[in-house]
Amino acid sequence: MIIEPIISDNRRIVAKKLGIKYVCSSCGATSGAWAGRCQNCGEWNTLTEQVQVSAAAARSSGNQLKIESVAAAAKSRLARMSTGLSDVDEVLGGGLVAGSVNLLAGQPGIGKSTILLQIAYNAAGRHKVLYVSGEESARQIGLRAERLGTKHKDLQLAISSIANDIAATIAGGDFDIVIVDSVQAVAVNELSSAPGTVSQITGSTQLLSAAAKATNTALILVGHVTKEGSIAGPKVLEHIVDVVMALEGDRYGGFKVLRTSKNRYGATTEAGIFEMTETGMQPVANPSEALLAERQISDGSIVHATMEGSRPLLVEVQALVNPTSYGYPKRTASGIDLNRVNLLIAMLERRTKLKLADRDIYVNIVGGIRLTEPAADLAVCMAIASAAKGLQLKKNAVVFGELGLSGEVS
Repeated sequence: MIIEPIISDNRRIVAKKLGIKYVCSSCGATSGAWAGRCQNCGEWNTLTEQVQVSAAAARSSGNQLKIESVAAAAKSRLARMSTGLSDVDEVLGGGLVAGSVNLLAGQPGIGKSTILLQIAYNAAGRHKVLYVSGEESARQIGLRAERLGTKHKDLQLAISSIANDIAATIAGGDFDIVIVDSVQAVAVNELSSAPGTVSQITGSTQLLSAAAKATNTALILVGHVTKEGSIAGPKVLEHIVDVVMALEGDRYGGFKVLRTSKNRYGATTEAGIFEMTETGMQPVANPSEALLAERQISDGSIVHATMEGSRPLLVEVQALVNPTSYGYPKRTASGIDLNRVNLLIAMLERRTKLKLADRDIYVNIVGGIRLTEPAADLAVCMAIASAAKGLQLKKNAVVFGELGLSGEVS
């Protein structure tokens, strides 16, 4: 009740300076004041606010921008900062960019805090690094650092869930890299909603981003994900930041894959492959060798050649086919889209002599790798056909190819 008159007064002042008008989205009629119903066409709630731009209004309400040439801006580039992990640098396009805002998301327990603590430790010797946690205590982070061997005297730590305090620290601390874990745990003082709500996530990200860009600080934000696997919060969160990274894989074992879905400073085709060890997340030099090291040659097993970023990768595709014990056959897939598998099963039964309508079919991609490219179709079909017939495929066979509904390979 106190804020409403102030807003009304401000609106009247702004309207007087800039000349605000209200336009009907239905008929295009204009009005000097807002009303619930258009006086021209009679439609309800169609009047939208628009600002009448004039040279006089612009001169009185804004400040002239500082203008520079694109050539001058290109010359003032800063060297990228290495994270100390080769695969992370490759995914980022060569390292962290000063003034960039990076978002790292992943399932709970996948290793987000672990890999960020390693990055902070590796960079602390060359840069001024601050690790801010809004979810854990200083003792908890200290225990993790002791376990991973990432204790560094130059690595600074702060515990806070107030975005205003974190932004003020970034603005006045002269830090090169700041890590905030996580954006869903911090809140802006001016907003009354709880941390993690849409308004708090948006407000906190905008506040921290403005402070980071004003001081050329590389900011890394940790983001939560929903049960569907998407980043929690509004989509505007991904628009605000410069880089969106996702750490994927099985939280209980197997390889972890770091991918980017947005990168203003590099390509989005690169991928980093890691393995969780006692000393933290370590890049895998030869993932194909590790994936095929314990392969057991049997029916239903085939090697598929895929691409993770710019590197080729050999993964094993396994299938198991059993007579169903129920009226409706069970179909399960791990590491590949189940809908795609069902489509391939239907194509196999229609275009070949295989009878799969009364069979339970299980498909697994070994090593926690998730296949999304259509070239995995041929490997899945050969594994299912091999398991259904009980015939072992060639030991050294490697296949890839996309299948159409008519059975053609492309």
